[in-house]
Amino acid sequence: MRTLTIGLVVSMLPMQPLLAQQTPVPPTETIKTAATHTPTEQQIIDLSNSKWDWMAEKKVDALATLFDERAMFTHMGGTWGKTQELATIKSGGIWYKKASIHAVDVRVFGNSAIVLQDMDLEAVVGARTVTNPFMVTEVYTKQSGNWHLAQLTFSRLLRPVKANSGTNEH
Repeated sequence: MRTLTIGLVVSMLPMQPLLAQQTPVPPTETIKTAATHTPTEQQIIDLSNSKWDWMAEKKVDALATLFDERAMFTHMGGTWGKTQELATIKSGGIWYKKASIHAVDVRVFGNSAIVLQDMDLEAVVGARTVTNPFMVTEVYTKQSGNWHLAQLTFSRLLRPVKANSGTNEH
């Protein structure tokens, strides 16, 4: 019996490195857009959609009002604050040309709201036009009766771009 156990352990050794190197399959679940929204949820969705329009049109004055003074923006290439984000938009360093939103989910927690958007974003970065699939996370806070963007994060998705499938565009 002892020989059988040792033989079994030894026969498994060469396979161990192979098993350790396998990459797990990424989860494929994504968000879904609810059929209806509360008035507050709809207000935040509308504000987020306006933000994408303002970014595409480089309306930095409207964005400056929307962005909280301490807001942070996390991109594939780095994280920076409100001043740098507005300067990047104004200069055209990143032109958020077209946001094709496939699904949106908003959760309100008192004076805070989190918006998730499954989207394809067409942007001009430098002189190059690129389209990337993102899950965008936006955090809004309500101050003195107005919603302000406190955080915007782009998380690149592994799915292919599907922007030409007739979805909402901003």
